[in-house]
Amino acid sequence: MSSSAGGEHTNYIDKLALILINAKRQQLVARSYNRTVYYTPGGKREAGESDIEALIRESREELSIDLTSSTTTPAIIEPYGTFEAQAYGKPLGTMVRLTCYRITPRDAELELEHLVKASEEVEELKWIDSSFDRERLTVTGIMILEDLKRRELID
Repeated sequence: MSSSAGGEHTNYIDKLALILINAKRQQLVARSYNRTVYYTPGGKREAGESDIEALIRESREELSIDLTSSTTTPAIIEPYGTFEAQAYGKPLGTMVRLTCYRITPRDAELELEHLVKASEEVEELKWIDSSFDRERLTVTGIMILEDLKRRELID
């Protein structure tokens, strides 16, 4: 997808992201192999997939968690917001459009830290708060972190 303004073309990468917040009011971020920055977990829709189907698949692939299982009882998946910024590691003018969903287990006592674990696609998962070093986040990661803080969802 691209748009043009004044003869310039902007390419968009359309992705979904999973926002998980633990009981300690920290957000889950992920880091891929051979990368130094963290991002909000998620990914692209596959052909014919709805947002919810893609989120369920991505949660399995990246976080080793099944959002439809009785362990998560199942999770509540709510739209959170959309964020756009220059795509990390891509040519200038390549933008990422991240449609975010907040994932909350129905069981408020459930400790998310014990449910999620890095899959073979992800080198590291980390729970962060608003004091996390912004230089270690993607631009959309910074935008999401600051929005979560503004909404008083994280410390």
